[in-house]
Amino acid sequence: MMSDSFTDELCRGRAGSQEVGLFELDWYHHNLSRHAAEALLLSNGEDGSYLLRKSHDGPELYALSVRGKDSVKHFQIERTKDSIKFGFNEFRSLPEFVSHFANQPLIGSETGTLLILKTPYPRKVEEPSIYESVRVHTAMQSGRTENDLVSEARSLGTKEGYLTKQGGRVKSWKTRWFILHRNELKYFKDKMSTEPIKTLDLTECTGVQFDYSQEKINCFCLVFPERTYYVCTKTGVEADEWIKLIRWKLSQMKKASKS
Repeated sequence: MMSDSFTDELCRGRAGSQEVGLFELDWYHHNLSRHAAEALLLSNGEDGSYLLRKSHDGPELYALSVRGKDSVKHFQIERTKDSIKFGFNEFRSLPEFVSHFANQPLIGSETGTLLILKTPYPRKVEEPSIYESVRVHTAMQSGRTENDLVSEARSLGTKEGYLTKQGGRVKSWKTRWFILHRNELKYFKDKMSTEPIKTLDLTECTGVQFDYSQEKINCFCLVFPERTYYVCTKTGVEADEWIKLIRWKLSQMKKASKS
């Protein structure tokens, strides 16, 4: 449930006005695309995180994006001159619409399951600036087009590329295609391969750092209980990006385990 103080903050409007402007809601993301909303909620949100965004289906249509356990559902909202329509409900003002979520934070998806609205996802959040796709979020406020924003980014917190990896038994070095997504680091024979050679569960990783023991430049290691993995990049900047992103993920998992 949302706190009364949070709801009061959302419902504060202009003097004499019965309706708060959408931009006064800190969880209203005006130009956020469906793709980017899913990326933000899946990578940085939690079960029950939600946000409101403009829909591209019509001038008076909006979308409420809600994260479930491992997916994001989208629900259409229509805002007319006199009311806001959401499913079978109709609200006379935006504060009444917000109050509905504070008091009845459940909505049904097309699968028949109930989604619990817990935490609004704000427009302004602290996010790591060390991976390229974070620009999706920061650029949303600039009015650029969807193609400009998401063409190079699959989702926040995702990184992929070729890395040179040391073998486990035979200590030879081979180039593999790596994909970092959520809490998994997978590596493939090449970019065209569909099945990974191995999937590393980062919840079991105890550390990542630059490594100088292998007489290789731009090398870093990932420490697991059963093995330490050594990988190298083409440049030191690239190695630094991988290290910082993985460290950020490890810190997020550590925080989540303590909550």
